[in-house]
Amino acid sequence: MRRAVLATTGISSLVVLLLTLKPHQLPATSGAAPRSSTPSSSGTSTGTASGTATGTFTGDPVDTQYGTVQVAVTLAKGKLTAVKVLQAPDQNGRDQQISSSSLPRLTQEAIGAQSAHIDAVSGASYTSQGYIQSLQSALDQARA
Repeated sequence: MRRAVLATTGISSLVVLLLTLKPHQLPATSGAAPRSSTPSSSGTSTGTASGTATGTFTGDPVDTQYGTVQVAVTLAKGKLTAVKVLQAPDQNGRDQQISSSSLPRLTQEAIGAQSAHIDAVSGASYTSQGYIQSLQSALDQARA
């Protein structure tokens, strides 16, 4: 009986400790899709030299285990104002469910952070990684 109490207490302490940890950010985008030699921006683009880019810039499509993710960003005077998801995994109901819940959260976080340095959404790590890589490529094009 004493062993059971000690084991339960130890396991409970471990679970509490694990739940208090902050999730880590995904590592650098080492597996990003290669960029094309021609810019993928659409719309108008002005003032990129001083960091005050204005326009819509399309990120590279990023292939993930569950499908391709691609976004387009809209900048106004260098400020990220909108992110539009152009492609997302949607091959089955589960993919659609994950995309519909995670992509709005990723978009909200990206606009709040004004960068691609955002946390992944739990349960959608592949989609999050693809989103972050495509977002970074779009921002890189805006600043080029």
